[in-house]
Amino acid sequence: MLTGAEYLGSIQDGRRLYFDGELIADPLSHPMFATNYRNAAEGYDRAYDKDAEAGPYYVIPQTVDELRDLMHALADWDDLAAVTSQGLTALLTAGARMSSQPEYAKYSSRMRAYHQYCKENDLRCVQAITDAKGDRRLPPSKQDDPDMYTRIVERRPDGVVVNGAKLHITAAAVAHEMIVMPTKMMKPGEEDWAIACAIPMNAQGVSIVNTTYAPRADNPDYYPISSHANSTEGFIILDNVFVPNERVFLAGEVEHSATFAHALGLWERLGGTMHMAECADTLVGFAQLIAEANGASAISHIKDKIAEMVIYATLIRGCLEAAVTHAGRTPEGWMHPNELYTNAAKHYGGAEFNIMIRHLHDIAGGGVLTVTAAASSSTRQTGRFTRRTVSAPIRREAAPPMNSPAPMNRCSSSCATSGPPSKIATSSSGNSSRTIFTLSALVAGVSSEGLSMQTLPAAMAPTKGWKSRPDGKFQGPKMSTWPFGS
Repeated sequence: MLTGAEYLGSIQDGRRLYFDGELIADPLSHPMFATNYRNAAEGYDRAYDKDAEAGPYYVIPQTVDELRDLMHALADWDDLAAVTSQGLTALLTAGARMSSQPEYAKYSSRMRAYHQYCKENDLRCVQAITDAKGDRRLPPSKQDDPDMYTRIVERRPDGVVVNGAKLHITAAAVAHEMIVMPTKMMKPGEEDWAIACAIPMNAQGVSIVNTTYAPRADNPDYYPISSHANSTEGFIILDNVFVPNERVFLAGEVEHSATFAHALGLWERLGGTMHMAECADTLVGFAQLIAEANGASAISHIKDKIAEMVIYATLIRGCLEAAVTHAGRTPEGWMHPNELYTNAAKHYGGAEFNIMIRHLHDIAGGGVLTVTAAASSSTRQTGRFTRRTVSAPIRREAAPPMNSPAPMNRCSSSCATSGPPSKIATSSSGNSSRTIFTLSALVAGVSSEGLSMQTLPAAMAPTKGWKSRPDGKFQGPKMSTWPFGS
């Protein structure tokens, strides 16, 4: 296994990264990349075990319990480790679906060998699936530019040469490898576009044009999430890239061109929906805390909105549990989540997410968008006015607005908000104003920055049931101790 320092050394491999039109000479120190590399290195250090054969993200689940453990682990690992697990497991799933046909045995064998290669070298991989697509009305072979879909431009005895681009590739700049696969089902006559393979990020002909949602200003109070939890998004250009045969997993067989996307979707949706469930728990916590801060927790329509948010969180977790309980098994004995329940969870979670955010904004009020930065409360000129106007008495002694339902199946103990509810409830007026600032920034951040369950800032000292973590954040109690069981 690699340490964080060894990872940082391995990633300085001559790759071509661009940002704002410039080639980045030293991405590890670049202000728009440094946090991303640091987070990946910290992920290596958290997982490092000198006595382990390999990292836990290379485990192939063979029982329902192992699959359930993997599902919960995906919410706790850093993003790069999680997508590595999902991508490699998806690759094995695709290979298993092809292995029953003798003509595809060579591809299945190569996929297993590639998984072993990544495991032995503790590499991080991203999945490169989305093509530029050009005119969506036209198939790949009818595009004005044939490179709108990644394709084979030359076949050699020892491999293939590919051209094209892959878009929206999260963390491409910080990974060692990309797993390229067709973005859709290809038809007869489109064999050149049916290509699946693995390519190192520093391969000749690969360039990564990056953007990021990292803040352009150094103000962690105003950017409570993205200031320390951000990721690059890569536009990967493939310009006559040679891929040796041992890294080619599909080369023109259109009948399996969609197999990879289906397998990836299954595992990506499992991990993504698990994060969505964790996020839903946090949304409920935000809603309850800020309703109490505003003195609105007993208002009927506020209670109704929070109840809807609790149901949302519960149904996502219920579908995830069903996906694992009713898991399928490959001929090799590997478990995979049930497709119907996994897709149902992802669809419901995505379709209702904006409504949950709307509920949260309605409960929080206009201050989510207009409240001043926390620094305004500490200045001599304006501090006493802003502290008075944004502070609010919070009384947790009152009965909860509704009875708590039965606790949900499981909540990761890393679920964190800006502090323990009981501590926030008894804060003095000054600390209460700080809480309002922090909650407002976090609630706004849910929609404008995205939410990271592992990096929420801690504004308060912990109380009973909460523990300090080495990173300075707080680790919360089990879900059953929260309002509404959330």
